[in-house]
Amino acid sequence: MEITQTVFKPSLQLLLGTIAVKLLNMSRCLFFILLFPLLWLAGCDSTADQTTIIQFWAMGQEGERVQALVPEFERRHPGLRVRVQPLPWSAAHEKLLTAYAGEVMPDLFQLGNTWIPEFVALRAIEPLDKWLHTGPAPALADYFPGILAANRLNGQTYALPWYVDTRLFFYRTDLLATAGFTQPLLTWNEWLRAMMALKNLGGEGRYAILLPINEWQLPVILALQRGATLLRDQDQYGDFQNPRFREAFAFYLSLFEQGLAPPVSNSQMANLYQEFANGAFAVYVSGPWNIGEFGRRLPAAMQGKWMTAPLPFWTDAAALSTTGAVLEMKPAVGVSLAGGASLAISRASPRQEAAWKLLEFLAEPEQQARFYQLTGDLPARQLAWADPALASNQQVQAFREQLRQIRPTPPIPEWERIAQRIAYYAEQAVRKQLGVDEALAALNQDVDRILEKRRWLIGRGMAP
Repeated sequence: MEITQTVFKPSLQLLLGTIAVKLLNMSRCLFFILLFPLLWLAGCDSTADQTTIIQFWAMGQEGERVQALVPEFERRHPGLRVRVQPLPWSAAHEKLLTAYAGEVMPDLFQLGNTWIPEFVALRAIEPLDKWLHTGPAPALADYFPGILAANRLNGQTYALPWYVDTRLFFYRTDLLATAGFTQPLLTWNEWLRAMMALKNLGGEGRYAILLPINEWQLPVILALQRGATLLRDQDQYGDFQNPRFREAFAFYLSLFEQGLAPPVSNSQMANLYQEFANGAFAVYVSGPWNIGEFGRRLPAAMQGKWMTAPLPFWTDAAALSTTGAVLEMKPAVGVSLAGGASLAISRASPRQEAAWKLLEFLAEPEQQARFYQLTGDLPARQLAWADPALASNQQVQAFREQLRQIRPTPPIPEWERIAQRIAYYAEQAVRKQLGVDEALAALNQDVDRILEKRRWLIGRGMAP
């Protein structure tokens, strides 16, 4: 028993040792088998960690065409990649609000200029001043002042203009020449005489100017030209019964009363371009997007027979500031609206520095000039207008003049709703369902109701 036990113990120890060595060797093999893909994946992760993805939302054709600029940005910034999400304009506002509520805002996004106050009120936008103050000083001075003003609230810059638009006259040069007007027309009196002559040239169903009655822009433009403020008392109340606004509104209605403009909306005009070519009207107030549309949709025989012109000015003392001070008796052009779209950075973005680099890139004059070639959108940077594609386009030059004389709408989140009420009551007055004073009184009441919350906040010392 003792002999057996003595022999057995070394044998058992040897056996167990052999098994342990084999298990250790197997475990080492298994360890390296498992470790290799982990090391490989770790290598991939380290590369991914070095790349920052910038989420960028842009609307309409801009969201599609801007992708052509991305490769150059990524070449300059090897550690940055841009993921562009195109959105249709019809859904963009709701999409941005939904993203804000769900805390999934993109890093950089496009905004219509009139949307900026709303997103500032939501604290959804990061002010840009900390970056702007470290950049070259002349860059901000290169923007058209009126359009830059639409991006500034309470002394801070919340967005930068990406492209600009405004409204002016598209007109038939041949019909004006037939009516006896071959020289540039500068004042409203000159244009009124020309429009009366155009009306007399035509027969039944012929007009001088098309002003769709479901649009609010021209009544507001005329009011700004007459020095009206639109709102009063820190934008807490409507100011549409002010004599200056009333005068502008009455002038707008007179264009229909004199038979110079047809009382129709956009939806009632079957084919605007065909009617313009047929001479149903000779003047149209529109924006830069129609330069390309007129070039594509008008017959070849009509090309060379139309042109653009800045809006006219008043020859009396109507060129006033909103405080009533005379700015200049005869400005070069009449005031128009500051429109277009801007780029803003999400306040919640963890990639703000990267988003700023992309915004800064897209704001370069060279990129804005290239973007014009891709989209037809007019650059917000004045240096970009030296590009031959812009400098050689005669129809575009009137916009350059007009952009030097533009004004933003009131910088409040409620403006979109107010604009809709202006259009509604303007249409009611054009159709003679309401008189001038009745329409303006009702408009004031509606706007005061819209601004009720704003008054409540201001009354309690809170930012609206």
